[in-house]
Amino acid sequence: MEDLGKHIVDTSGAATGMAVRLGELMLETKPDQVLALLKFLRDDPKCLFNQLIDICGVDWPEREKRFDVVYNLLSLKNNQRVRVKVQTDESTPVPSAAPLYSAAGWFEREAYDLYGIWFSDHPDLRRILTDYGFEGHPMRKDFPLTGFVELRWDDTQKRVVYEPVKLQQEFRKFDFLSPWEGGIPHELPGDEKATKS
Repeated sequence: MEDLGKHIVDTSGAATGMAVRLGELMLETKPDQVLALLKFLRDDPKCLFNQLIDICGVDWPEREKRFDVVYNLLSLKNNQRVRVKVQTDESTPVPSAAPLYSAAGWFEREAYDLYGIWFSDHPDLRRILTDYGFEGHPMRKDFPLTGFVELRWDDTQKRVVYEPVKLQQEFRKFDFLSPWEGGIPHELPGDEKATKS
């Protein structure tokens, strides 16, 4: 893996960093170099990473460039995998890999929908998992767990309606003892309220 990584960094001219972690080769590049690196990984005779397994996003809100775009590639001929990472922010687009790997279109739509990562020159960049009127990007770490709206079926209007989120009850604090912590007494809190027969 180390030799392949050095070959890629030295020959491609597009990789900015390389590491082997957990038995996998990981490469880093910049948004303006990602297509050159992916093309090199696909076409170089020592690499032949001709299958795109997936593209996903990672959110690091405390960083200036808060998103990682991660490409996972597979070489069937060499039985090897490689991971390519690109850092970007909310306003800097990453070039679409759809011209190199046809599967990239759907994965990039998912990363756009869930994280808000913009892919330039994408043939059809629109939401793929959330509803048409959905606001925000639900996999960002600053997205509220309850969301912004809830939907329900209104029997009088005979359609689905959207309403602002309202919590039906206050948060409750459960102070039960965990069975995994050991030392559980035979009587648990609240047992004193039960009637004994």
